Amino acid sequence: MKPRKITDDVYFVGAPDWDRRYFDSLIPLPQGTSYNAYLIKGEHKTALIDTVDPSKWEMLDAYLSSVNSLDYVIVQHVEQDHSGSLPMVLQKYPEATVITNAKAKELLLSHLHVPEDRITVIKDGDSVDLGGLRLLFILTPWVHWPETMVTYLPERQVLFTCDFFGSHLATSDLFVLEEKLVYQGAKRYYAEIMSPFRGLIRTHLGKVRKLDLRLIAPSHGPVYSNPEFILSAYEEWSSEMPKNVVLIPWVSMHGSTQAMVDFLTYELVELGLNVDRFDVSTADLGELTMATVDAATIILASPTTLTGPHPAAEMAAYWIGALRPKARSFGIIGSYGWGTRMVDVIKGLWSSVNAEFLEPILVKGYPTEADFNKLAELARTIAQKHMEMGLM
Repeated sequence: MKPRKITDDVYFVGAPDWDRRYFDSLIPLPQGTSYNAYLIKGEHKTALIDTVDPSKWEMLDAYLSSVNSLDYVIVQHVEQDHSGSLPMVLQKYPEATVITNAKAKELLLSHLHVPEDRITVIKDGDSVDLGGLRLLFILTPWVHWPETMVTYLPERQVLFTCDFFGSHLATSDLFVLEEKLVYQGAKRYYAEIMSPFRGLIRTHLGKVRKLDLRLIAPSHGPVYSNPEFILSAYEEWSSEMPKNVVLIPWVSMHGSTQAMVDFLTYELVELGLNVDRFDVSTADLGELTMATVDAATIILASPTTLTGPHPAAEMAAYWIGALRPKARSFGIIGSYGWGTRMVDVIKGLWSSVNAEFLEPILVKGYPTEADFNKLAELARTIAQKHMEMGLM
């Protein structure tokens, strides 16, 4: 296999994963994903930026079959879908030096047992000369691990970003051809691993905005020949301003909680709010995760199971708490048979959320007219809060 040319002296040597259907054994991947690696050929030195998931080593090895020598392997992120093939690369090229930052070195030693004498540590703003080409390193911690960094090739105006700006999309296309398709894969990726760090994401976006860019080459999904497309999307997603959306993750066992959700949905829509509903017993967790990016209000609805929330609702509550979304208001509605500790359990899972907690509405048995009136009042309260934020 021949490396695929992206621009002068820059080649794609990564691997699409058409058949992978879960990432982190958690998030569904309806469009697959990819593990991108890039080869840079200077006048005197050759560098490989990132590797691939170990399951795709044979494809990277085939691309490298025409590369007689390799001087540098740039490790931008230690997670195995990017660095897992590093030991094989280093065995293939005993002369190659690993270039990375101090935190990444620490993780390489513990995660992959890379020999310490093969690692050269760089600092923010350092660079290496390949001969006519220069690789400039910019640290971007917590995008989405503490050691992450990006690499800029100023002579070709290319930014290699690893997970930053990635999209879950397996494709034979080198470049983004259908922006709407890539937008969904990129938003799914951002929502899963970037959204909890959106404050830092905004800081790193500021660094990227100062660069003269022609191409953004992430380590998942196709290359952006229109960098503004993904930069603008990230600025919207990482902002603290939500949209006029109420997210309702819900589950019901005997119809009581569903009746509450159906009524609340109707009332919210009548008041001019947009509603995203997900039955968490069957929903695509990635779709739910994407919805948390925009929601101004999140209302979790669950029946009581053995005094606590339904396990599917508890999982959703845990995941939403871990994501720390920008939603300004959180609420809990649901039903129980004889007793419940559901509110305490869910609030415990949401302890890291910085938002207002609305008064819970819990119903013993099937909701009465008085219960529906409380839900109507909850809808009016949510609408008022959205108006006060300027969302309506």
